[in-house]
Amino acid sequence: MNELKIAVAGASGRMGRMLVEAIAAAPDTVLAGALDVAGSPAVGTDAAAFSGQPAGVAIESDLAAGLADAAYLIDFTRPEGTLKHLEYCAAHGIKVIIGTTGFDDAGKAAIRAAAEKTAIVFAPNMSVGVNVTLKLLEMAAKSLSEGYDIEIVEAHHRHKVDAPSGTALKMGEVIADALGRDLKDCAVYGREGVTGERDPSTIGFATIRGGDIVGDHTVLFAGIGERIEISHKSSSRVTYAHGALRAARFLADKATGLYDMQDVLALPR
Repeated sequence: MNELKIAVAGASGRMGRMLVEAIAAAPDTVLAGALDVAGSPAVGTDAAAFSGQPAGVAIESDLAAGLADAAYLIDFTRPEGTLKHLEYCAAHGIKVIIGTTGFDDAGKAAIRAAAEKTAIVFAPNMSVGVNVTLKLLEMAAKSLSEGYDIEIVEAHHRHKVDAPSGTALKMGEVIADALGRDLKDCAVYGREGVTGERDPSTIGFATIRGGDIVGDHTVLFAGIGERIEISHKSSSRVTYAHGALRAARFLADKATGLYDMQDVLALPR
């Protein structure tokens, strides 16, 4: 079996460390590189030193050094950093798994353009469970298209910098598409004061930030006399790491193209 040579961006962060551990634990993957921002105290240290089992791979701030031996990069950092990494990877044929959220339209366009040069899995949430939940939401939205108000509530840890979460937005997009709507036209991201009656064509979002919540998402379909709630709750980031490795395996025979976790899991479109 050929091992997948994977580099990790943001290797000293919470998600980065989880990825480093998951790569070490999997029989078919090897840590081949590690990146962090210039000036980070982690630069120059062993990427797995925190685990007590050094990997022999130093964390680098220079992309050429950090990606020299890698065939894949897993990136859960921030849009500006991911796009910089992506440009290098596209130029050097390194496949990319992107779990970063918060991209604007220009950023998403840059990802699509890079996919013409290398293979990319781009998903706001790499969890297998979340992606199955997205399929359930599509089915529910089609069946509950009239007479039900739709609200999305998400909760994350105090350090998360974007809101609503990428996963919540993806849930909204899936639901809007199933209803034949454009989320840009029907999303409501905050309510305050005298708002008037709820517009039944809208999809509402509520955001909670606090403590160490890994990630909770609930979609409420509220009708007259009943309500349906579809929820996914993450108790550990390990589910995202396992999903990212599954995405890397999916890309093994792909040279170019843009894919998501629905493709990785072979879920029906």
